[in-house]
Amino acid sequence: MIPNGYLMFEDENFIESSVAKLNALRKSGQFCDVRLQVCGHEMLAHRAVLACCSPYLFEIFNTDSDCHGVSHVKFDDLNPEAVEVLLNYAYTAQLKADKELVKDVYSAAKRLKMERVKQVCGDYLLSKMDVQSCISYRNFASSMGDSRLLNKIDGYIQEHLVQISEQEEFLKLPRLKLEIMLEDNVGLPSNGKLYTKVINWVQRSIWENGDSLEDLMEEVQTLYYSADHKLLDGNLLDGQAEVYGSEDDHIQFVQKKPPRENDHKQISSSSTGCLSPNATVQSPKHEWKIIASEKTSSNTYLCLAVLDGVLCVIFLHGRNSPQSSPSSTPRLLKSLSFELQPSNVVEKPMSPMQYARSGLGTAELHGKLIAAGGYNREECLRTVECYDPQSDTWTFIAPMRTPRARFQMAVLMGQLYVVGGSNGHSDDLSCGEMYEPEIDDWTPVPELRTNRCNAGVCALNGKLYIVGGSDPYGQKGLKNCDVFDPVTKSWTSCAPLNIRKLFVGGGFDGTHAVNCVEMYDPARNEWRMMGSMTTARSNAGITTVGNTIYAVGGFDGNDFLNTLEVYNPETNEWSPYTKIYKF
Repeated sequence: MIPNGYLMFEDENFIESSVAKLNALRKSGQFCDVRLQVCGHEMLAHRAVLACCSPYLFEIFNTDSDCHGVSHVKFDDLNPEAVEVLLNYAYTAQLKADKELVKDVYSAAKRLKMERVKQVCGDYLLSKMDVQSCISYRNFASSMGDSRLLNKIDGYIQEHLVQISEQEEFLKLPRLKLEIMLEDNVGLPSNGKLYTKVINWVQRSIWENGDSLEDLMEEVQTLYYSADHKLLDGNLLDGQAEVYGSEDDHIQFVQKKPPRENDHKQISSSSTGCLSPNATVQSPKHEWKIIASEKTSSNTYLCLAVLDGVLCVIFLHGRNSPQSSPSSTPRLLKSLSFELQPSNVVEKPMSPMQYARSGLGTAELHGKLIAAGGYNREECLRTVECYDPQSDTWTFIAPMRTPRARFQMAVLMGQLYVVGGSNGHSDDLSCGEMYEPEIDDWTPVPELRTNRCNAGVCALNGKLYIVGGSDPYGQKGLKNCDVFDPVTKSWTSCAPLNIRKLFVGGGFDGTHAVNCVEMYDPARNEWRMMGSMTTARSNAGITTVGNTIYAVGGFDGNDFLNTLEVYNPETNEWSPYTKIYKF
């Protein structure tokens, strides 16, 4: 078309053709005037093209005194494959990267100040994020300092905290565990106010008392929430040490250690701006932030937070004080433990589990130790860990479908069964499930005929037996016993115990710990009494090593036990076992 005598023509293929030719020239090294050295890899390109796409490179080229020679730019901390992706984008306007490479492309784009590419990569990561990956994505966004990405990820975490808390990445985060003692008729505040007080306490402990965050996470920290709504450290309180015990919790409390001396990391407030104990403080360098929190029971809270720049989990449990006066604020002691060893063998401690737990189920499966469920004082767990004695390592396998504690497990025909237990809300369970190691998954099994926890479970002659336990209200022990047939997938009853108790050996009859022991004969479908243990003990560990039966620990109604006794089937007698070491 020639309006007013002027020739006008638009070549729709020119830009695409020119871009393709420019990229071909780059790849063949023709007319290139810049060399990028990326971790030992050399890449050629054209200064003008890169300057149009990267403000960072534009600044470098603009200050290059030798504007007519070949520029050299060196990067020792970028992925060469990611830089190649950005070069292709600079020449073709097309961004193509494998999903495993997206984070590296993002990092390179951040360095080169290519904001549009950063945003596209960030949006891609968000589209692929799920409960399994969001913690690692947040760590990446934090390292990149991307507030837009962080806010979106934090919003996702707030909506899915409970599901995320069951994932392996979450379980590996550092943990701060707090036990908060409450005065009579005082309740904990709402989540937001509560964790603001917790963060202020952590900051004071670090900046005023000289603690480190790692030190605070080494053991459970016991604080005191007073009637005037202050969260206090026991170091600030005076009084004599007192000890308190609880049969249900298997915990002892004692007075916290005395305050640190004033000369420990103390500098005058005039030179440092040292804060008073009740001041609201902010870190000049690191982020302090509550990401998400969840009230998991009436006095138990779970929180994901950033403390002094560290992403960590805060578990918080409120407990009524044994007395209203704050003068005897307690602190948790580490549990007593013992080791059983032959006298001529020196053993090193095995690696600890990745997740602290009590009231758990354990079993041996294919030469490995399985530890499932239990309480960690903050919640009832679904997680299952597997210990390999050859490598001395714990790994996670598929979590159970139902949180449960106070249960036992058994292996039947190469498959792991869990039945009954408690879900952490005073609800005894009737459901059960079976783990199939070939597919690493759990499937439901028919429900028990009676809700029960603390029951004995074992495999015998190709069937699964569940014995005794406590009733749904925890008021008495159960005598009834059931047997599961994996072929018919049904439960039937078998002869009841002679005496109600929690375990076949020892137990609790609803009033007292007992020392009686019974043995079941499946051929006759009857129970008969065996020799009684020397010590009454409930919640003891009963196990066999070879043909020897051991009873370990437990509670005798007054004290927690660290003793052990062994059963002699020839004499039908129990006797104390002397090779026990107390720490």
